[in-house]
Amino acid sequence: MFKFCSLYSGSSGNSLFVENDKTKILIDCGESAKKIVNSLSDIDVNIEDIDAILVTHEHIDHVKSLGTLSRKYDIPIYTNLETITAMPEQANKIKQENIHLFDFTKDFCIGDLKIHPFSIPHDAANPCAFNIYNNDKKISVATDIGHITPEIIQNLEKSIFLLLEANYDPNILKCSPYPYHLKERISGPLGHLSNNSAGQTISHLIDSGLKNVMLGHLSKENNFPELAYKTVMEEIIENNYPEKSIQLSVATRFNHTPLIDVG
Repeated sequence: MFKFCSLYSGSSGNSLFVENDKTKILIDCGESAKKIVNSLSDIDVNIEDIDAILVTHEHIDHVKSLGTLSRKYDIPIYTNLETITAMPEQANKIKQENIHLFDFTKDFCIGDLKIHPFSIPHDAANPCAFNIYNNDKKISVATDIGHITPEIIQNLEKSIFLLLEANYDPNILKCSPYPYHLKERISGPLGHLSNNSAGQTISHLIDSGLKNVMLGHLSKENNFPELAYKTVMEEIIENNYPEKSIQLSVATRFNHTPLIDVG
């Protein structure tokens, strides 16, 4: 068993759940503690059974209830030094013995899941994405990416499942009421990934064994699920892959997705 669920996904809050037979983890907790506990309960998971929370970076839509959940339910936190330093309000709530620091040179294990963190370009202290291994099967979670690098592609290759950011549509962003500096931030090299870039990335990964993709972290103002799906699928087809070559879905903003067995 190797299962994945997006509890919340979008610019308003992000939290993901991964489990195998013996281990249950969260990746980020950018919604309120109550909402995350309730969402887990909806998929028959008790918050007290969570073995750890992985942190991608310190922005509030990823760590809103991190300190509260860790303190209340005694959950270990896995993050890097720069990230924990950049969120003192959350860090002050976490027991020192529950703070586990990693760097990008070493894999680590939570239960019998192996975790490989890797660096991504984003305007945060030291942001990262994760490969998660269950025996010989690998899934990846990668959001808040300003641009795709060769290193990111290398880390995503051979994943059987990928949660990938498709944050914005360039044309909608261009016409949005956002101030110019914010538009530049979003579309810049340390901002977010567009629908088109997500589609190009997925197309590249199909030959490495990628079978199942969930698009995540969609902007509420500059994207919508149907457009993200359509744009990504068009990119895949334009790269000479048939529509059936990939199972594509879109994570929902305010509700959890089904708990899917990824392999």
